Amino acid sequence: MATLLYRMGRTAFQRRWLVTLLWAVVLGAVGLGAAKAPAAGDDGTSFMPGIEAQRAFDLIGERFPGADADGANARIVFVAPDGQKVTAPGPRAAVDGLVERVATGSRVAGVVDPFTAGAVSEDGSTAYATVNYEVKAGDLTDAEKNALERAIGEVLRSGLTVEVGGTALGAQPAAGGSSEAVGIALAAVVLLITFGSLAAAGLPLLTAVVGIGVSTAAILALGSVFGLSLTTGTLAGMLGLAVGIDYALFVVSRYREERANGHDPREATGLAVGTAGSAVVFAGLTVVIALAGLSVVGVPMLTKMGLCAAGAVVVAVLIALTLVPALLGMWPQAVLSRRVRKGRAVTGEAGGGSRWARLVLRRPVTVLVTCVVGLGALALPATHLEMGMPGAESKPVSSTERRAYDALAEGFGAGFNGPLTIVADVRGVTGAEAAVKTIAREIGATRGVVSVSAARFDEAGDTALFSAVPASGPNDEDTKDLVQTIRSQRPALERETGATFEVTGSTAMNIDVARALQDALVPYLAVIVVLALLLLLVVFRSVLVPVKAAFGFLLSVLASLGAVVAVFQWGWGASLLGVEQTGPIMSLMPIFLVGIVFGLAMDYEVFLVARMREAYVHGDSAPQAVVTGFRHSARVVVAAAVIMIAVFSGFVGADESMIKTIGFGLAVAVLFDAFVVRMTLVPAVLALLGDRAWWLPGWLDRLLPRVDVEGVGLARRPVPAAGPVPGEAAPQEPARA
Repeated sequence: MATLLYRMGRTAFQRRWLVTLLWAVVLGAVGLGAAKAPAAGDDGTSFMPGIEAQRAFDLIGERFPGADADGANARIVFVAPDGQKVTAPGPRAAVDGLVERVATGSRVAGVVDPFTAGAVSEDGSTAYATVNYEVKAGDLTDAEKNALERAIGEVLRSGLTVEVGGTALGAQPAAGGSSEAVGIALAAVVLLITFGSLAAAGLPLLTAVVGIGVSTAAILALGSVFGLSLTTGTLAGMLGLAVGIDYALFVVSRYREERANGHDPREATGLAVGTAGSAVVFAGLTVVIALAGLSVVGVPMLTKMGLCAAGAVVVAVLIALTLVPALLGMWPQAVLSRRVRKGRAVTGEAGGGSRWARLVLRRPVTVLVTCVVGLGALALPATHLEMGMPGAESKPVSSTERRAYDALAEGFGAGFNGPLTIVADVRGVTGAEAAVKTIAREIGATRGVVSVSAARFDEAGDTALFSAVPASGPNDEDTKDLVQTIRSQRPALERETGATFEVTGSTAMNIDVARALQDALVPYLAVIVVLALLLLLVVFRSVLVPVKAAFGFLLSVLASLGAVVAVFQWGWGASLLGVEQTGPIMSLMPIFLVGIVFGLAMDYEVFLVARMREAYVHGDSAPQAVVTGFRHSARVVVAAAVIMIAVFSGFVGADESMIKTIGFGLAVAVLFDAFVVRMTLVPAVLALLGDRAWWLPGWLDRLLPRVDVEGVGLARRPVPAAGPVPGEAAPQEPARA
């Protein structure tokens, strides 16, 4: 592996213009494809096949054509001033006028009049009208939105308070806005401090931006084919940017180190790609496998997110192995620090890492116990993890969607915002209408059900739909219990009527998805841990180092989940992050977080411990190998971690709840894993293990493939002739420390 990558690095250095041109062509090609590609649409696949709510939803789509249309909608809520009613002549005339004006829109599928549909609260203080469009929210023109807003403005003149829920006028999700730019700016500052050179700081940023451009454009170009959403692209961009900077950072750092050791630019590039590049390949491989492994969970959306993010990581690895050495060939001297360029000694450049390692080695037991107890305490909230799918209630109170939600809950009850849809299949049943009435009557009599609507049959008369409104809100535990209670009545009702039914709707769908993902979380975590053991066994040729790495991963991921629960579920410090409403954690978030944190944890494990393993293989004692590894890599690992935290923290400013939660979760996960686990717990454990850390049974040593991450093969190779580097003056060997 090291020899192959060494040759690749030298080739990219030598043919730097060709390599750079090829990447420019790739970027231009996918950019053109993205510009010409149609907007992404729904691919028609089920959200989560196999769960009851999804089966019922699919049955509705089959028996009631058009019932599952996903066109934009607006639920306009009218609230009368205190002591007045919306049914009074003045307010009613204003609402009727809105219905008439909106109904004339060219792409309005229909408008539900609140007075004819009975959409008025018992006390007459609140009413709502529903506007359905033939197209999705993203396809509505500004003129169509403005027409709706003007109609709402006319109603406001009557004295009614008007709030709007639904998707038609809802704010489109944004990635991170200015916060994301602040994260990138902070990354640039960290790189500048780390390298002391504008060129060295700018090169990782430049290559990371190229990588993000390629992966994002590819996602946009393929969006209409595979149904890739904005969320999918945002998460791929989040990871691609972070690992793109980090992978380039490690290659550039090793290049500077090899130059300081007296190698000419071409040879230093080859050595950097052969050693640091090997770590990049395996670190990237862990991230890719973890993300691609999300496909086994059985959620198509999660599969798309994982595969797209994995693709962005692959692009970042390829750029680190090809474009980075090519750009080093263009600026072989500029990326060096000023002191090295002037031939002065670089003494104590990494002294902080050595001092920290020696400090940990002096008190390994104390350090180990402190880390484990501290992370264990932070992980305790994770035992109370509640998963769900927050909706409008999680939006800030400044948004009209949230105010509409609250007004409906106050006027019609908490459960009105999350009705349950009952699908009764009466195909082949004698007395179908009587059977459906029996089912509806029994469900309506269930404790916790406020009301049941009249049943609606399909054209064939073999399927009926009706809704049941719970007394509790969509994310309340009482609602989850109610869904299970209704389903538990199914066997008795089937025996009595001969008909079967299933419960669906957004509330039931969220409950089923949350339960399925919560059940899949532990098995997926187990698979990831086993994968870590096997992969690191091959990389480090050690039995105990992979076990230590997997244990550290469990600590960091559980601590990060605990922090997410404490903030987003319990509300500790939530206001500081702009979280105005706490509640269940987004169902997809924990399992996605586990996959990403695994990849990032293995990143730092490979980058840091590979240098220790390299020192040990080259003759250092076990304790000295830890110090040597820290001397060469601690400063860069710290910089990489700070950059990751900065980039992920930028996504905390996102409008979309899942992106905000994942951004926070990843930021704290990197904080815990890099600084507590890898930089503190790892050297403590290795100090206690000593030479046993690198023990491997002989029979297993013979079975495992040799990947040579440490670059042992490079030490035995014939050293190629240096040769001149075009455009560069004869290199001046720098003084050694």
